[in-house]
Amino acid sequence: MKIISGGVCAAKGFKASGVHCGIRKNQTKKDLALIVSDKKAVTCAVYTRNLVKGAPLTVTKENISDGYAQAVICNSGNANTCNANGIEIAKKMCDLVEKATGIKSNDVVVASTGVIGQPLSITPIENSIDELTSLLSYEGSFDSASAIMTTDTVQKEVAVEFTIGGKVCRIGGIAKGSGMIHPDMATMLVFITSDVCISRKMLQKALSTDVDNTFNMLSVDGDTSTNDMVTVMCNGMAENNEINADGEDFDTFMKALNTVTMTLCRMIAGDGEGATKMLECSVTGANSLDTAKTVAKSVICSSLLKAAMFGADANWGRVLCAIGYSKADVDATKVDVSFKSAKGDILVCRDGAGVEFSEEKAKEILLERDIEILVSLGDGEYSCKAWGCDLTYDYVKINGDYRT
Repeated sequence: MKIISGGVCAAKGFKASGVHCGIRKNQTKKDLALIVSDKKAVTCAVYTRNLVKGAPLTVTKENISDGYAQAVICNSGNANTCNANGIEIAKKMCDLVEKATGIKSNDVVVASTGVIGQPLSITPIENSIDELTSLLSYEGSFDSASAIMTTDTVQKEVAVEFTIGGKVCRIGGIAKGSGMIHPDMATMLVFITSDVCISRKMLQKALSTDVDNTFNMLSVDGDTSTNDMVTVMCNGMAENNEINADGEDFDTFMKALNTVTMTLCRMIAGDGEGATKMLECSVTGANSLDTAKTVAKSVICSSLLKAAMFGADANWGRVLCAIGYSKADVDATKVDVSFKSAKGDILVCRDGAGVEFSEEKAKEILLERDIEILVSLGDGEYSCKAWGCDLTYDYVKINGDYRT
């Protein structure tokens, strides 16, 4: 298995494009993306659990209820949420895809991201759909990744190549996510494509299983969005024997999917609104997987810890505090904590109590871009990871005038 270029266009038979259609005021920023498969693809998705859901999610869920899709259209700059005609607009976006590509409207995944509660006009989308379609390319992943960005500062795309049954297979994805990111699936937009042949049942199993250990372990700011989802489309063009049961082939696919989703998780965490650091909390020695997850999430979601990491302050007491209020089944007198980065690692707490350490060395470690918070619970064999970012002044600045 190896990392390759190409994003959502790495797999056979997938084209993509992105243009500025006029939803966003900044004309230098693309705001409309299209992804198309050469043939119908087995498609599954997971959605936000926020009770207030964007209209595109409702339409998408209906469109892929038969387990198939062939295209994705997504706009940025407007979430199409809490609008009286939201469903109508989302369906019109699908209709425009059908008119421009011939792909049936009920085979289209539709998504929107941006400001909530603002009317979304179909006009700029309608005026740009022909251009968007004409620019479809097997090298168009970067443009589509650019077009789904909101407060993101970098495009997020990744792909891997692997072998199943002697056939070369690929899976790739793009994502947007910077704010309103919290572990309650799914609080970002992620579009994943693959040429693997797999049944709908096994694809849904793969996605749902993976999400619990990747995107559900990601938090930027504690807010769960209204619009976001993760979709996977598999068009079978690698021509491997269909994966329809557990086994070696399914395990290989799961590993490839996890490589893509974990990479996107780290990208999203590192690009959190105003973030200067990517945080990874690694919990080991837990008495159960649930305990490991609860502790990791609690640590990564702590605003006080996030602020300390921004200031490169080795305030390990905030780690213990977050573990303590997590309600996880933990013996605090067995907890060890270390901080780690490219500059090395340093033990700051052993058996629930502080140890002598060099503040200068700790600061050097915490000034790096990627920080690991290592927590050992000393009570079992389970482990897990969670991802987040530091909390900075710029987070408040960005969200202080996000709508205006």
